[in-house]
Amino acid sequence: MDRQASIALIRNYIRDEHLIRHCLATGAVMKHAARHLHEDEAGWERIGVLHDIDFEQINGDMQLHGATGKDILLHHGIDPGEAEIIRRHNHLLHNGTYTQQVEIVLQAADSISGLIIACGLVKGGRLSDVSVKTITKKAKEKLFAAGCDRDRIALVAPVIPLPEFYGIALAGLMEIRGELGLE
Repeated sequence: MDRQASIALIRNYIRDEHLIRHCLATGAVMKHAARHLHEDEAGWERIGVLHDIDFEQINGDMQLHGATGKDILLHHGIDPGEAEIIRRHNHLLHNGTYTQQVEIVLQAADSISGLIIACGLVKGGRLSDVSVKTITKKAKEKLFAAGCDRDRIALVAPVIPLPEFYGIALAGLMEIRGELGLE
């Protein structure tokens, strides 16, 4: 399944445009991290785009988040390995059990995407005015983008050092900034 098919699939299950943009952003970060790590860019991007496909179906029941997504994805012929990674991304159920690079990066990408977008928004919607220095500073401010879990972002440090990861994530988001409604 290519990127456009992945986006079409999430649009069948997600109506909230903010959530769709979050999924696109997570996918962009995953793609660029995969490139950096010489992994499967298309596969990692697909995982990022599809990771919250079940979010509106679970009606807030986080015990179902991920498992419902896996079922949806298997129904649509997604690779079972990718569907399993998406099932396990629910950190409320699986925190501390991530061993694969793709799982670790997904945890970080899921949170850093929101932090960087928030940085862009305070720059007047100009993601192009955000730098690694900006991200590093804002990451230390606990009240800034408070929903972005800094502990989940920090999980990536043994795989990709944080300042480097910030740059990779920013590059990924810059690539799709128009789709995110940013400059």
